[in-house]
Amino acid sequence: MTGSNPHIVWDWNGTLLHDIDAVIAATNASFAELGFAPITLERYRDLYVVPVPKFYERLMGRLPTDAEWLVMDEAFHRHYWAAADGAGLTEGAQELLRDWQADGLTQSLLSLAPHEKLVPLVRTHGIDRHFLRVDGRTGPSHTTKAGHLVRHLAAMEAAGVSATRTVLIGDAVDDALAAAHVGARAVLYTGGSHSRASLESAGVLVVDTLAEAVAAAREQAG
Repeated sequence: MTGSNPHIVWDWNGTLLHDIDAVIAATNASFAELGFAPITLERYRDLYVVPVPKFYERLMGRLPTDAEWLVMDEAFHRHYWAAADGAGLTEGAQELLRDWQADGLTQSLLSLAPHEKLVPLVRTHGIDRHFLRVDGRTGPSHTTKAGHLVRHLAAMEAAGVSATRTVLIGDAVDDALAAAHVGARAVLYTGGSHSRASLESAGVLVVDTLAEAVAAAREQAG
């Protein structure tokens, strides 16, 4: 595939949506149901990994059984979606999305949040018009982003989007792995689910603001 312009694929949770407080609240509420001790933001960021059952393995010392995972997953999402309405966009996100589009460049949104919940939430925040495509997860919740990104980019090929001119901006090591899987680049943002040290282990650029991420994307894919 070849493309004439840079393209950004944005992650949602922890990147465009500043929901880490809702994540920690939901995590600890679900932990209380499951008999786990509460976790701090710092420990969460040190331990968090995708696929999510591996995160629970780090906490429990073993992978959860299928039955345990169903309970954990349901409890977390029940508490998370109750808290998510209070989460706002990350500082500067609105302006960055607007300015990138105003420059005649394309962007899209790819998330492991359930598609049927993601789309109305993006619309509620008034940013849906900035994206060529918005794709949430339609399969099981314990998946990774790599295959999801393959399908996402393929769906935009006719619009001139190519992996080699694409930068994925996310907050998780899994975002960098997905980008590498398709031959794209990644920039990782420290405001979400991972510690800086964890993000730096991915071997890609790590930044503290979305403005830095967009500037880097412009340079890397330009």
